Amino acid sequence: MRRRATHVARCFRTGAVVQVAEQGRQGAASCDPEVSHRVVTGPVWCFARALGELLMRSGLMVKRAFDVAASLGGLVVLSPVLATCAVANAALLGRPVLFHQERAGLHGKPFMMVKFRSMTDERDAEGNLKPAKERLTPWGRFIRATSIDELPELWNVLKGDMSVVGPRPLYTEYLNHYSAHQARRHEMRPGITGLAQVSGRNHLSWEEKFDLDVSYIDRWSLALDIKILAKTVVAVVKREGIDAKESAPLQRFRGSPSAQKESA
Repeated sequence: MRRRATHVARCFRTGAVVQVAEQGRQGAASCDPEVSHRVVTGPVWCFARALGELLMRSGLMVKRAFDVAASLGGLVVLSPVLATCAVANAALLGRPVLFHQERAGLHGKPFMMVKFRSMTDERDAEGNLKPAKERLTPWGRFIRATSIDELPELWNVLKGDMSVVGPRPLYTEYLNHYSAHQARRHEMRPGITGLAQVSGRNHLSWEEKFDLDVSYIDRWSLALDIKILAKTVVAVVKREGIDAKESAPLQRFRGSPSAQKESA
């Protein structure tokens, strides 16, 4: 019943039509609207729905507790690395050592994400910032390739703006370019790492990343978070999905064909 109820709750969260079939003491739940089962609207259905939602909420509470413990512990354990990077940034890139930028969080709510700076503030003769590729130094490439620049985001996790695992927080301007499907990536807190980051990272297109983000939302479980964290450690050590040449900023998302059709 627990597995079935959890499935029912996930179907509700995705907005699908759920149909439950009872065959004696055994039941089956499906999110496929084409499956012709008898819809149960009585006590069994209500109990399954309530139990499923309770399990989901309990799981999210455990996820938040894990985020608080992991971020607080990470800030303490990694304090030597954070201090070393701060000193190196001050010496090689100048002050400030941290970079703050508005990103879209849970339900699209904006928050200020904090990272280590990886680029200089070099400007041209007219006073305009030079292109990002020209301002990205070897040190900046290194901290990006090793994800050291992401460590200050543990503070965002502790504050509740982010989670350890979840879809990456992107620019707020992207909110106007998402399709309805892509916008679902904001149904959970953004994360320091996520399914897309361990599935190809910069080798993926925007559409592929967003599909993986929504897949994470639909498939979420604590076991999946642990699996993603384990893959993240391996990816960082092996530097999979990214190299020094690819650590330059990606082109900004301007909308996908599917999103443009929906807005037309």
